[in-house]
Amino acid sequence: MSTEQNKQLLRAAFEALGRGDSRPYLDLLDDDFAFTITGHNPWSRTIRGKEAVRRELYGPLFAQFADRYTAQLVNLIAEGDMVVVEHHGCVTTKRGDLYNNEYCLVCRMENGRLKSMKEYADSLLVDRVLDPPPWAKGAEPVA
Repeated sequence: MSTEQNKQLLRAAFEALGRGDSRPYLDLLDDDFAFTITGHNPWSRTIRGKEAVRRELYGPLFAQFADRYTAQLVNLIAEGDMVVVEHHGCVTTKRGDLYNNEYCLVCRMENGRLKSMKEYADSLLVDRVLDPPPWAKGAEPVA
C-alpha cells in the first residue's frame, strides 16, 4: 500500500478511538502484530501476536478503566510503511484517577495491516496511576 493509504488507515482508526470505538484499530492488527512499550516500568516489554496483545496487554489495562478510553489524534507523519502517530489518551481508572497520557507511536504497516508498534509515553504517569499487569514479575524492561 502507499504511504498515503497507510496514513489514512491509521487516521481512521484513531479518529474512531476518539469516539471511543476501538473496533477499527483492533481490525488493523495483523495476526503476528508486535507491540513494544518502551521505558523501565512494569508495563515495559514486547508482546508478540494479536491475541497475546489483546489478552496480556489490553485485557489487564482496560480492566482498570471505569469508563471508555478515548484517543485524540494530534499528528500523523508517514514515510513508506512507517507511520508515526502522536495522540492524547484519556480515561478514568476505577480508583478515580485520571489517566491522560500523551503518546508517540512508531507504527509499521504491511499490506494494509498494522505489523508493529513501539509506544513512547509518560512512564511516570503509568507508575503513578496504573496497577502493574499480572505478568510483570520478572519482566525485562525495554529500552
